[in-house]
This record gives sequence, structure tokens and C-alpha cells, in this order.
Amino acid sequence: MRGTFYGIGVGPGDSELLTLKAVKILRNIDVVIAPKTEKNEGSIALDIVRPHLKEAVEICYQVFPMVKDFQKDFSLWEQNKIEIEAILDAGKNAAFLTLGDPMFYSTYIYIFKLLQKDGVKIETVPGIPAFVAIAAKYNQPIVEGNDILSIIPATANTSEIEAALTHSDAAVLMKVYKNLNDIKQTLETCGYGDTLTVSRLGFDDEEKIDLKTFDGTDLNYLSTILARRK
Repeated sequence: MRGTFYGIGVGPGDSELLTLKAVKILRNIDVVIAPKTEKNEGSIALDIVRPHLKEAVEICYQVFPMVKDFQKDFSLWEQNKIEIEAILDAGKNAAFLTLGDPMFYSTYIYIFKLLQKDGVKIETVPGIPAFVAIAAKYNQPIVEGNDILSIIPATANTSEIEAALTHSDAAVLMKVYKNLNDIKQTLETCGYGDTLTVSRLGFDDEEKIDLKTFDGTDLNYLSTILARRK
């Protein structure tokens, strides 16, 4: 019998923030699909779930390009799909790990679509997005009452970011790692004076950053800004 493919959201970094359902599946899974980029030797998502894995679990590392490079080389995604289906055809259940939530700016979405077309049995398990965990840890409400929230990838064009901020009361900016100075200026222009910025939430090197005094231009890729209008 063909195995089941699970998409597991592992949350922002703290292994205690996985759902009970995710932990139950991981403790019994046959194969763990650990995604990574070519630039990294290990898998951050795998490190998060290790406390919940059985000793005999099989680890399958797969390299995935950054989402922005997705259209440049589709062959790698196809190769990964074929490898996953071979695992399932062998009667094994496989869990694909993804930071945060599987259906939220995730690599999982692309492999999910490919497998779905082939009729693979899929079960997706939600995870806690980083901005939700940040708000909880630092006691920062995200929205109240009738507030309108925009969730914005900081990699978008400045004009698109400004438009979203203009029509919102609060905002979450994700993937803040390269154009920080532009983001800071846009937030100020649009009247967002109340900000909370956290890098690598849940990891040993977690850092809360004061944008007003931060003199660098780059942040770690796993950095998020919560912002509200003044």
C-alpha cells in the first residue's frame, strides 16, 4: 500500500511549539524529508523536530531553491517529487518539514501541488507562524477591534509595500533581511512608529532589535517586524 505524505509545520524555532498532532506523527513516521538550500549544510526544520523523532527514522535531505529562483530551474523540484513518490511507493509514510505553517509562504506549497496532481494521499498539519509566536512572547497585540492587518513580504517592491501599509492599521513584514533601510523609511513615511523586530525567534541566538538604533543594513533571513500606526 502506498504511504501517506505529511506536510508538518514545525513553527518558528522552539521545539515545544509543535502541535500535539505533529509530534504524534513525527514519533511514528518512517521517513523525514528535511529541506535545505544549497548554501546550508543542515536543515533548520530538522533541528527543531529532532527531540520528537524516533532513533530509527530515515532522514532524506532534499535541496530546494529559494522561492524567488523557482522559475529558473524547475527540474530540481521534479527530481525531489520523484524521490518522494519512490518513498511512498515503497509503502513508507513521509513527513515534509517546513518552518512556520505549511500553507504560509512555504516551500512545501510547491511540492504539495506537484504531488497533489499525481494523486498522492496528503495530510497537512498546521504550525505556528513566527509573527504569532513573537507577539505572544513579547506581549505585543497584533490587531484589535476592527484593525486591518497586512502581511507583507519585505522582498516585495517598495511601492507595493507602501500601498499595503497605507490601507492598513497594522502590518507584519516577513523576510526582512536585505532592504532594511528602505523598509524603515517606508514604515516611517506611512506613520508606523510602533514596531517590534525579532530575529531567529526560538533559537539560541534569538535577538530583539531596536530599529531606531540598529546601524546595520542586513538582518538574518528569519527576521520579522510587527508594526502599528502611531
